[in-house]
Amino acid sequence: MERLPVHLDMENLIAVRVLGRGAMGTVFLVTERSASTCPFALKVVEKSTLHTKFDADRRARWEMSVLSRLSHPFLPTLLGSVENDEFLGWAVPYCPGGDLNVLRYNQTDRIFSTSAIRFYVAEIVCALEYLHRMGIVYRDLKPENVLIQQTGHVMLTDFDLSCALAHRKKTKSENLGSTSAPADVAEGRRRTKHCRNLSLLMSALSEKGLKKPKPARVSPVSRRRESFTAGERAKSFVGTEEYVAPEVVRGDGYEFAVDWWALGILTYEMAYGRTPFRGKNRKETFRNVLTRPAEFVGKWSALTDLISRLLEKDPTRRLGYDGGATEIKEHAFFSGLRWDLLAEVSRPPFLTPSEDKKELTDLLGKKAFDIRDYFQNQRRKQSSPSPPPSPPPSPTPDHRINVSSDIT
Repeated sequence: MERLPVHLDMENLIAVRVLGRGAMGTVFLVTERSASTCPFALKVVEKSTLHTKFDADRRARWEMSVLSRLSHPFLPTLLGSVENDEFLGWAVPYCPGGDLNVLRYNQTDRIFSTSAIRFYVAEIVCALEYLHRMGIVYRDLKPENVLIQQTGHVMLTDFDLSCALAHRKKTKSENLGSTSAPADVAEGRRRTKHCRNLSLLMSALSEKGLKKPKPARVSPVSRRRESFTAGERAKSFVGTEEYVAPEVVRGDGYEFAVDWWALGILTYEMAYGRTPFRGKNRKETFRNVLTRPAEFVGKWSALTDLISRLLEKDPTRRLGYDGGATEIKEHAFFSGLRWDLLAEVSRPPFLTPSEDKKELTDLLGKKAFDIRDYFQNQRRKQSSPSPPPSPPPSPTPDHRINVSSDIT
């Protein structure tokens, strides 16, 4: 099997289908016209749209830089990139199993068994541990960003909201720093309006008569920067609202513990089929995050104990704050788990149907299209008169719609 060149040629690429769309770009299932390589996922951003989205170009290049440094079985690697006058794109491995949210949606009662939760959460812990050791805070953990590889193992994706932070000393009494990471630079231009409304957003009660909104990914907005001497603490208001940690909502500044909070939310959703703090609108969701404890059903167990300790609202008391992933790995929920052999498990909870080369060839013959043509058609649709409203689509498992980019 031939390897992809580091620098891809747009003329030699052909798309099979669209895997996802977001505010910042589109992800295609792509192969080379010679079909000598395996299909891969290509995230493409139109340069003509970059100036209309806050800091999109820098975030795209930041994501590429992160991918180029990753080497872990549960994280993607940068296979190649393409850039010309029209497009900026980068290739990552294709995960045919979809995402964890779709997989959960297909389960009985739309929840996972305890053993499946243990498997997937353990692999996510390993992926986050690797990122944190690199000094990277993920900041966007949610089921839609946990893809399922051909092997049935997980792969975290979408790093445009991640940022780099210096590690603090392992003491709770030490002040943390707040110098912003590369992914936070120059975001102060948007902070004034957001900060003015934030206190109202946190304290306001839910308003009657409002439509129930869909949870949204929160665009990065920097807050006031302060000078510290003992590490770094990020200030940007970033994440998907149902997964945002209390310290982010409060504007206190935060560090790696926000990823452990998000892990608690994700684990709760896998076990109960819903997130614990979702309100009728964003104001109520954030109020719940700050004030309401998570509700558990049934007998107390190692699983519920793990979730409750991850959902500690005070980050200094949260599981993983002092000892990182090591603390979480030592929890009773993972008792007996062979962490060193996790990536070698040959029978994960759910196997991914394979797409062999014949299936790919058939797709190329029937549905292949040129990426340039796709964007030209999209522009034509946007400029043409709006058609009559169509009936609402049937419900889908992907219930979180983001206000910024959300590509998987």
